[in-house]
Amino acid sequence: MRAKVNILDVMPTRIEYILTEKNDEGLTVLALPRFRNSWMQKYLMPKRVSPYVRVTLEEHGTAVWEFIDGKRTVREIINELATHFGNETDYENRVITYITQLRKDGLIKYLI
Repeated sequence: MRAKVNILDVMPTRIEYILTEKNDEGLTVLALPRFRNSWMQKYLMPKRVSPYVRVTLEEHGTAVWEFIDGKRTVREIINELATHFGNETDYENRVITYITQLRKDGLIKYLI
């Protein structure tokens, strides 16, 4: 039987094939490939269409993304972001929910 892992103790890390850029406002823009398979890119990608889908993260999402490096636990990320969030009420759950959603969307994975 596997022991249940506490989300606060996992180390999230970015998926390797996702590119990260900054826009003019300093927000993070994620570039996700439309197709990861080179064959699919060659034969299924319409001409003059970017091979990437770009997603711009909002201010808090950008702040969280900056700390997702595979070296910090979720608990450490929450502690680092306390001043960014101005110690607002329940920001810990907000960060946990955001990180969980990033994983569900396939943008990060957990190192345990």
